[in-house]
Amino acid sequence: MIAEFMLVFVALPVAFAFVHVPGGPIPVLLLLTIAVVFYVRRARDFDRADLWRASALRPALPSILRLWAIAAIAAVAAVFVFDREHLFDLPRHNPALWVLIVIAYPVVSVYPQELLFRAFLLHRYARLFRGERTAAAASAVSFGLAHLLFGNPVAVILTLLGGWLFARRYQQTRSLLTVCVEHAAYGLLIFTVGLGRYFYHGTNFAS
Repeated sequence: MIAEFMLVFVALPVAFAFVHVPGGPIPVLLLLTIAVVFYVRRARDFDRADLWRASALRPALPSILRLWAIAAIAAVAAVFVFDREHLFDLPRHNPALWVLIVIAYPVVSVYPQELLFRAFLLHRYARLFRGERTAAAASAVSFGLAHLLFGNPVAVILTLLGGWLFARRYQQTRSLLTVCVEHAAYGLLIFTVGLGRYFYHGTNFAS
């Protein structure tokens, strides 16, 4: 099982960062999502209610919104100070693309990622880690490694932090819906304030 974890969550994303794959990361992510869906349907000890559990969203919202508000202020301030020309560049210069991202991103990107890096990883490999915090750290590191393909440290650092937050939220709520709402909120913040260019396939560390 250790070899399987290292292959799927370490070797594969690192290799993907150095090998050009036609179509970018989304097709690969969707293929992995299909495999994970088959897994959770067959795993007898997996609680399928964890894939939604809408009742957990409302109690978690105050905490989610407080953290998001702090992050939003920090993100706007950082872009304003260090990269002012890109502040709100996507909604200002390409509003149609921004609207498309707002609509498609939660479905096409967020839910598959959370299914793979939270629901699947934290269940499948639970026995490899001592305690929830260690498992959350493994989820966060794996999530960060998966973003090496964007070729810049900003994407890796932000997803490392986000991966920890989302893993802990999932462990606390057992609700993939709740985690997806939080993930989508941060992702859309990134694409709105002017950090989205760090999450386009093909950028490099010099950007």
